[in-house]
Formats: sequence, structure tokens, C-alpha cells
Amino acid sequence: MSTLVASVPTGRATVTRPGRRALAHIPGDGGWPLIGNTVTVLADPKGYFEAGAAKYGRVVRVDFAGETTVHLLGPEANELVLFDQQRLFSSRLGWGPFMDRIFPRGLMMMDFDEHRLHRRALSVAFKAGPMKAYLAGLDAGIAARVAQWHANPGPTVFYPAMKQLTLDLAARSFLGADIGPETNSVKQAFVDMVAASVAPIRVPLPGTQMRRGVRGRQHLVAHFAPQVSIRRERGGDDLFSQLCQARTEDGAFLTTDAVVDHMNFFMMAAHDTLTSSLTTFAWMLAANPDWQERLRAEIAGLGLRADEPLPYERLDELKLTEMAFKEALRMVPAVPSIMRRALRDFAFAGHAIPAGTSVAANPLFTHHMPELWPEPDRFDPTRFADAVQSSRHRWAFVPFGGGAHMCLGLHFAYMQAKCFARHLLQNLVVRPEPGYVASWKMWPIPQPRQGLRLTMARL
Repeated sequence: MSTLVASVPTGRATVTRPGRRALAHIPGDGGWPLIGNTVTVLADPKGYFEAGAAKYGRVVRVDFAGETTVHLLGPEANELVLFDQQRLFSSRLGWGPFMDRIFPRGLMMMDFDEHRLHRRALSVAFKAGPMKAYLAGLDAGIAARVAQWHANPGPTVFYPAMKQLTLDLAARSFLGADIGPETNSVKQAFVDMVAASVAPIRVPLPGTQMRRGVRGRQHLVAHFAPQVSIRRERGGDDLFSQLCQARTEDGAFLTTDAVVDHMNFFMMAAHDTLTSSLTTFAWMLAANPDWQERLRAEIAGLGLRADEPLPYERLDELKLTEMAFKEALRMVPAVPSIMRRALRDFAFAGHAIPAGTSVAANPLFTHHMPELWPEPDRFDPTRFADAVQSSRHRWAFVPFGGGAHMCLGLHFAYMQAKCFARHLLQNLVVRPEPGYVASWKMWPIPQPRQGLRLTMARL
């Protein structure tokens, strides 16, 4: 068995990957020669792991994208991998194959003490004061876009419209409204970087998405780095300016490189995962008009005029809206699998797993376990009523991860979802196009096939 070859507390540990023979005792189907299970998993990851669990149990070996990964299934597995009391797992080494070239030093690419220090420094950007400023930008941007939809109702392909909106909102709230004439090139660089992170060709050969992603990163580093010192002097309410003010425990500013890397990562996370989550949310409301009406009534109960901003202090009043958004995240989690790499040998469910193994927790599987979620394919926000939640396993719902790596922007996501629902439902009714039923390409970040075909009608 392979062994740990660097100290763990620094967060820069490395391990030797075990060969397939070292994992042969783990139950699973090796799949086809060369491609393994890749095509099968991509086609239907929910069905694949449900069938795997029925056949093999809660530990399933999968040959995927050129490596053997061991998926640990269920809430107990989520607790082991995500809570990680024993510091058994590296997030950096787990996500590294996908992120190293494009987002090499984002918060998700740090471990243990290094991660804790950076997370604490960055948390200042998500306190109440900055969040109020972000909400003001979100509110204005969403209101303006919904007004455009209201002026031109009818059939729409919703996912690309939402993708453009979340990108615009991220640029406004995270970079400030006055980033200048390079706005479009900055947005395009982010789009190229996100696409490169999941591109099948992992080297930046000419003409490949990875090459475009690497160039996008170079463009953003060149754009952001000179602004760090400027924003430290002038301040600002946007996320970039807040990150420029972040300090370590000894009072020192984060380095310019660190600020730029965190900025790149936060933009990616806010753009792609929120596009997925809000698209799912809109579909669930369109497909469940009774819940659309219940949320509309709750929003009307705020008593806000259409042109009146949503006050930060009143977000907690939208309880049903939050429950409905959580249920959408349960059914289609924005990150269906959460990657780690084992730093030491460990055991789970009676199986010995060697150091160096690629390990995944699987929110998509857990979120559809019928023993945790009766009728799991039915949209039912009442699952998140306080009394119901208290009786459920603590690690049954993990759309934002958990433990030390719990998503730092989860409250930002809830805030944006409530703001979006308020403006959408106060102005429009959304319905599926006649005869259309949504299906989802789940990996790496879910998006609807055919772009999600909805019809918008003025309220």
C-alpha cells in the first residue's frame, strides 16, 4: 500500500496513487477497456449509483475519466468524508485533476491549516455589511432583467438566459459596476475558464478549450493584479474590493496572487453553480404551479412595491421560498459528487481503502434515498419544515458540502435565490412549454438538456 510522503498540516500533502490491483477488492464494475465507466456514469449518474448501491452496497468502485475512484454513499459516508475529523482526506488533491491549471489556488484547493487561515481571512467578505451591498446590486440587476422578460413574454429557452444573468450579476456584485470597458473580455475569460475545468482534453493544445481556459486565466491575472493596491486604498462594497482588504491572523494583507486566485474561484463558483441552482428552482416552480402560487403569496405578504428594493433585514421572512429552493437543491444538487483523495489508509463499511485513492462523496445519491426522503422524485418543500428536518440525519442534505469546506457563499446563494424569486414571481407566471418535460445532464454541474423550455406570462 502507498504511504503519505509529505506532512499533512501544511495543506500541501502529496500521496502516491494506488494502482488498479490495489483497489481490486473494492466492489464495482470496471466497465469498458480504456474508457471504463465514464460514458455510463455521464449518461445517468443517479441511476448508475442507485444500481451500484443495490448490487454492491455503500462502497462502489468506478473507473472514470482515466482514474479509479471509490464512491462512498449515504449520509454516514458524507459525514466521514466531509466532516473529516481525522484529516484523512485532501480536497486539493481530490479536485486537482480538474482545477489545477485553471483555478490552482482557490479556497477549494487548500487543506487543513492553510485552508483555515485563508477561509478566516476571506469570511470578512460575507459578513452582514458587505452582504447588504451585494443584495443592492443583485436586486437592481435582477429587477432590470425581469423587466425585460416582462416586456417580451412568451416561450423562452431559460438556461442560457439565466447563465447570462448570473454572469452579469457576478460581475456587478463581485467586481463593481465600474470595472470599465473590459467588462465583456472579463466575462468571456470566466466562461472559457469554467469550460476548461471540465474539458476532456486536459492539456492546453492549440485549438482546445483548455488552451482557451489557460489564456482566460492569464487575461484575468493581468487584469486583476494591478487593481489590488488601488482597491486597498479606495475601498469599495464589491467582493473584489472586500478581498483586497482581507488580512491574515497576524494582520498582514493577503498577497496579490492570493487575492487574484480567490477572486477567480469565487466568480466561477457564483456563476456556474448558481446558474444551475436557479434554473432548477425555476423549473420546479413552473412544474408545480401550486407551490409557485404559495411563494407568490408569501412574496406579496412583504408588501413591497414592484420598484421597492428587497431589504436585507426581511430576507428571513421568505421561509417558504427558502424551503422551496432547498428542495430544488435536494433534487438536483449543483455539485452531484464531491471529490477528495485519501491521505492515509482508512476503512468504511467493512472495506479497507488505501492512501492515495480518489474518493467521492455523492450528494445526488444521498438526496434521493427513499429511507431519508419518501417519494424522492416528488417536489415537496415541506421536507424542510423545522420539525421534519430535526428528525433527519444531519448529513442527509449536503448541497453546499460540509465540515471545514462548507461553501463560504451559501448565504449569498440563498440571498440571490430569494431576490430572484421575489422579482420573477411578482411579475411573471412561468409554465413548461406544452408537452415539454425537462431532463438533466448531471455532471459535472447540472444543466437541462434542450436549455429548459419555459413560457413566461405577465402576472
